Amino acid sequence: MDHFYIITNYQKDPNGSMALAIRKYLGEQGKTCYIQEGLNESCRNVQKGAEEICGRYTDVDKIPSDVEGVLVIGGDGTLLRAARDVVDRQLPLLGINMGTLGYLAEIECTSFSAALDRLLADEYQVEPRMMIYGEAHRHGRKIFRDVALNDIVITRNGRLRIVDFNVFVDGEFLKSYSADGVIISTPTGSTGYNLSAGGPIVAPQASMMLLTAIAPHTLSSRPIVLPADAEITIEIGSSHGTDIDGAEATFDGDTSVKLNSGDRITIRQAEQKTMLIRTKTTSFLEILREKMNK
Repeated sequence: MDHFYIITNYQKDPNGSMALAIRKYLGEQGKTCYIQEGLNESCRNVQKGAEEICGRYTDVDKIPSDVEGVLVIGGDGTLLRAARDVVDRQLPLLGINMGTLGYLAEIECTSFSAALDRLLADEYQVEPRMMIYGEAHRHGRKIFRDVALNDIVITRNGRLRIVDFNVFVDGEFLKSYSADGVIISTPTGSTGYNLSAGGPIVAPQASMMLLTAIAPHTLSSRPIVLPADAEITIEIGSSHGTDIDGAEATFDGDTSVKLNSGDRITIRQAEQKTMLIRTKTTSFLEILREKMNK
């Protein structure tokens, strides 16, 4: 690779000092490196008319056409946002971790030069990761759509109370949950909220979807593993009290849409994939063992 683009989280990289250091280092190696000027949060969670125009943190149109790889400085959350921002360009991403826990951002900021040396020497792999796509409908009309690399989470909105969720798979009724919410996770997201809610850990290269209820009001609820080509529909039932607050669907903890009783959100495998650059030979089990012991 000869041309790079840096997306940095300025809350974790004040004044872009890490981004500037990386650009300088790449420049000394004769490479071209562009830096995104800032994270654009002006469109976050802003609904325009009947359909959500998803807020983005990166203007993908401003990424030069000669860019071959994107370096993402921050943590897993920053990388998740960047992945969704550039998904239509299918640019590979390398995460440089300045956060507290990095499953996706594998390179620590203190050792970025060694990782870049491996990248420039073509000692790396590009690992495709499954993404999911969700569409929310109200009275048969689409009100929201977006993609997610980790998960789509449907939870109660507002006050503490149980909400009923009806789950359908490929058009066939599966189960009703009375719970705080439901998580639809990819293998990549299995070590995120899904794990905290008692869901299974899955190797990130796998292709499947995980369905995990959040604090279900039952003793018999178990997570469900479904094939990647399944179509999952979650119908919002009534809340146990009042429907004033409704529910909410959140994509990778970022963009979201409020849902009312009777609304449906349909989730399926996305056509796009996130392409992650791996410069380490560390196995998934080694990473898991290290992170789980922290």
